[in-house]
Amino acid sequence: QVQLVESGGGLVQAGGSLRLSCAASGRTLSRYHMGWFRQAPGKEREFVAAISRDGINRYYEDSVKGRFTISRDNAKNTVYLQMNSLKPEDTAAYYCAAAGSWGTYSRGSQYDYWGQGTQVTVSS
Repeated sequence: QVQLVESGGGLVQAGGSLRLSCAASGRTLSRYHMGWFRQAPGKEREFVAAISRDGINRYYEDSVKGRFTISRDNAKNTVYLQMNSLKPEDTAAYYCAAAGSWGTYSRGSQYDYWGQGTQVTVSS
């Protein structure tokens, strides 16, 4: 069992930055591939970014490439999402998730554990 807690969300102006953190407890995070997803009101949950358990492979949704960076510190049992050049369309609740294994990293169904989410609001 893994418990995930996100933090770092908030209100920011367009063009600004935020860094989200996802702290894990229960089991060591190094056993899991990790992903970030988001869900805006009235929309389906969508993939944002993912990182392999060793941190070598990273994947991004097209609209965030070049603006967001996913990273992890297994020693601290924490995964991060650095978000730069934020846009109003990035407004959503952001969730981190852990997968013991994955075939398609962008599918939420591949992930075994989820956090409660942190709200990101970008004003224009």
